[in-house]
Amino acid sequence: LPGGGSSGTLTAAHPSPQLDDFVGAHPDYDEEEEERKYFRRKRLGVLKPVVAASLGGMLTYGVYLGLLQMQMILHYDETYREVKYSNMGLQDIDSKMLMGINVTPIVALLYTPILIRFFGTKWTMFLAVGIYALFVSTNYWERYYTLVPSAVAIGIAIVPLWASMGNYITRMAQKYYEYVNYKEEHVQEQHRAPRGAYNSYIIVFQTIFYGCFHLSFVCAQMPMVFFLNKFLYELNHTLSNVQSCGTLSKGMLPGFNTTVLQGLPRSINLIVVESVLMAVAFLSMLMVLILCGSAYRPTEEIDLRSIGWGNIFQLPFKHMRDYRLRHLFPFFIYSGFEVLFVCTGFSLNYGVCAIGLENLAYILMAYGFSASACSSLALSMLRLPRHTVLLAGAIVHAILLIGLFCWAPMPRHLAEAPLLYIVAVLWGLGSALNKTGLSILLGMLYEDKERQDFIFTIYHWWQALAIFVVYLWAGLPMKAKLSIMLLTLLVSVLSYGWMEHKVACHIQHRMPKIPKPRHKVRGYRYLEAENSDETGSESEREHESDGEGSQEQPCGPQHHQDCAYKQAVGEEDEDRLG
Repeated sequence: LPGGGSSGTLTAAHPSPQLDDFVGAHPDYDEEEEERKYFRRKRLGVLKPVVAASLGGMLTYGVYLGLLQMQMILHYDETYREVKYSNMGLQDIDSKMLMGINVTPIVALLYTPILIRFFGTKWTMFLAVGIYALFVSTNYWERYYTLVPSAVAIGIAIVPLWASMGNYITRMAQKYYEYVNYKEEHVQEQHRAPRGAYNSYIIVFQTIFYGCFHLSFVCAQMPMVFFLNKFLYELNHTLSNVQSCGTLSKGMLPGFNTTVLQGLPRSINLIVVESVLMAVAFLSMLMVLILCGSAYRPTEEIDLRSIGWGNIFQLPFKHMRDYRLRHLFPFFIYSGFEVLFVCTGFSLNYGVCAIGLENLAYILMAYGFSASACSSLALSMLRLPRHTVLLAGAIVHAILLIGLFCWAPMPRHLAEAPLLYIVAVLWGLGSALNKTGLSILLGMLYEDKERQDFIFTIYHWWQALAIFVVYLWAGLPMKAKLSIMLLTLLVSVLSYGWMEHKVACHIQHRMPKIPKPRHKVRGYRYLEAENSDETGSESEREHESDGEGSQEQPCGPQHHQDCAYKQAVGEEDEDRLG
């Protein structure tokens, strides 16, 4: 340039307006508003997997119950067995199937926490839903080597599915709280939230889940309503030899006719029905796979499984030493009793015995609609004490059990139908309060995200044990069954009341310590200084380190420089870790 200056200097002193508009902050940009929009999207992103998991669980359980019910009715008919399968022994296959479904979950406490920690909560849900879909697919070719192994697989998947579902819904409620209160210091620093901060969100999310889940009893009746009912005999034929119903009956509807089908369904029609059920099961798999995100951050997933598989195996048993959980065991057992009783004992010995097999679907639909609608009553826990919902459900069921103990409807008497539907609706009310209240209570008592999979595993394992007991007592008189249920309910209420009393008195509960993850923090989050696969417990390492420390010599004058260097390095490591 003529003046001797440089073009770079002029450009730096007088930047062009176009460059300033491109690089500088936009005049209309509002950082706080953009932050609100971002976390609003994150909250909607939490609601989507909650609804997807709830609908996926509803469809999965509905398909399973509907197929099992249709299969049992078809295989019960003597003509169907002889014409379709001759001497294959369908009844023996069915008994082994039921044994596999009901007996296998007894050992679920041993492997469910390991499955959830190994695969993660979402992928455990997906795996279990896939096993339910496998059960549906085996019904295309009904043989011993297809039906019985798939039934055992269902038994293996029952507890992992519902434990991971309960854990997932609770974790989503906690994440929603974090996205609502993103400005709070404990959220930004990823510290533990104040006690009770998650409660309102857990109440709402568990209510949504059980509102959807109880509709599975309605979905399960679709094959009966739209397909199988038109093949059934009327009640005067199926109940011709039945002499007593209700509280006077014994076993599963004695005297019921062995031929219930007035015409055999064509094989092509059965294939169409099973294909629809298979498509619904596959849809539920896709919903869980695509719409459900991870329940934990990636680093949290690593932490959860890095405490050691031996510790993961032991922790469910250690959590049972907590008196809060022990006092809830009777309620867990009753929760398993009541749901299977309404599907078998009440619906068969009261409902079918009085108004016929053709009305079985409508009794269970009344129960499902009632339970789904009444799950919303759990929202009262937002204002009322937490024990209100559980005790209200227990009172409703206690009144119904006493009434059923005194009631013996007349066989083939359609005038009993209104009373039967009323009992089904009221039982749905009690079931909704029971199931929703228990899950909410567990989420309130155990807010630590590293414990929730263990707690829900224990809950659903006790439920599975109760269902196994109901399977065993099938041949007992109805009065014995009702007496056991009423006694269990009474013990449940007393035990729960004592637990709340001890909590109110601030009696210290025994909570097992969760071991720390076995990796070192060195700069990057998981850059380990030692082999993560090495054997030996933490106590052994501490003992070894203590032994080594005892052999160290005190710093003398000749080692002054080395000691000063070690001390400086140690302080630097402590600062870095802090």
